[in-house]
Amino acid sequence: MRIAIDIDSTLHHYWDQLDRVAQKRFGVTLPYDGQVVWEVDLLKPSQLQAAVAETHTERHIMAAEPYPDAVETVRAWHDGGHFIHITSHRAGEAQAATEQWLAQIGLPYDELYCSYDKVSRCEEIAIDLLIDDSPVNLERAIDAGLRVATILHPWNRDICETEDVLCAKDWNGLAAVLEPVLA
Repeated sequence: MRIAIDIDSTLHHYWDQLDRVAQKRFGVTLPYDGQVVWEVDLLKPSQLQAAVAETHTERHIMAAEPYPDAVETVRAWHDGGHFIHITSHRAGEAQAATEQWLAQIGLPYDELYCSYDKVSRCEEIAIDLLIDDSPVNLERAIDAGLRVATILHPWNRDICETEDVLCAKDWNGLAAVLEPVLA
C-alpha cells in the first residue's frame, strides 16, 4: 500500500512548539484543549503565519520529539513493503532540515514532500492512505477517493465522529485500526 504521513501533530506533538512561539512572540497562549476548530483564531493571520514559519526553522524542526511508537510503527510498515510518503505543509526551505530530522529519529521513508497542497501530490503519486491531523486535508482526501486516518486532536474530533475516518488516540491505536487496511 502507498501511505502518505503528515508530520506536525501527526508524527510529533507540534502544538506545544506553536504555543511556545506564540507566547514568546505575541504574548498569546494557545491552549491545546481549547483548539476545537481547525482555524487558530487567537492570533491574527500574519501572527499565525510568522509563528508557523518560526516553528519550521531548523532549530525547531530538529528539537521535535516523535510521538511514542510513531517511528516504530512507520518502520514496521516500511519493512513490510509499504511505500512511505512523508508530506508536510512546510515551505520548501524546510525540506533539508526535515530530511535531517527524519534521519535523526530513524524514520524510513521513500519520498518527502514539503508543499502547501498535500492532497494533489497524493493523487499524483497514487497514494492509497493519508494519515493527517487536518480536517481540511482529510475531507479533501476522502473526496479524492483516498482512505484516511488520524491521531485524535481537539480540532479533528468532529470529523472522526461524522466521516469515514479511522481515528486513534495514539500511534499504537492507529497501528491497530489500520492493521486490517494494511493487510
